[in-house]
Amino acid sequence: MTCPLLLRSSVWCVAALLMTGLASCSGLLPKTAPLPAFYTLDGAQMPAAASPIGPQGAATSASAPTAAGPTLAVGPPHAAAGFDSPRIIYTREAHQLAYFAHSEWVDTPARMLTPLIVTAVARSSALRAVVVTPSAAAADINLDTELVRLQQDFGDPPSRVRFTLRATLVDTATRRVLASREFDQTEVSPSEDANGGVLAAHRVVQRVLGQLASLCDEAASRWRPAEAGTRGQ
Repeated sequence: MTCPLLLRSSVWCVAALLMTGLASCSGLLPKTAPLPAFYTLDGAQMPAAASPIGPQGAATSASAPTAAGPTLAVGPPHAAAGFDSPRIIYTREAHQLAYFAHSEWVDTPARMLTPLIVTAVARSSALRAVVVTPSAAAADINLDTELVRLQQDFGDPPSRVRFTLRATLVDTATRRVLASREFDQTEVSPSEDANGGVLAAHRVVQRVLGQLASLCDEAASRWRPAEAGTRGQ
């Protein structure tokens, strides 16, 4: 005859073993990976002085553009090696690039820069119009740009985002270089993470694009239609 006390003890032992086994197995199950965060590289709101890009890929300045001024063609920016992917880059040591595991751009920074560049340079009153290549519209000046770097540097606190953009303005007919400059700026990150780096990237990109717009304005002001006499030769 089975003792009731012994039976109850056996039941509790079995239950304890089952609970222990389940707890052990749960520790072996793979943990759910955090969902990635995607960020855009966009600018501040367009001021009233700038006109949006038209349906034909052209933009004109709302600040009385010069009728005799040149038309500027903006090509897609090139990207230096390592900066041609949507991954958000940071550094801790010189010459060593790393990537945030769960944070990415929605597109490559170079492709996201194109509309920002167009919006920035279209504010110039020295330009007749701005077009995005490829375009059927004829242009007098080509703007070629290269994204040299866009990275968050954690070397010395606080971290900083460094943005380097190389720009060259070329007369489309004579192939003469009208202006060439490398812009290199940094911005302190408000926090030591990818989100802080993105916020700093927005600010430093807008600052550089303002400098780029000034360069385009200077080149357009120096351009003269009289140079068209050499066109087609």
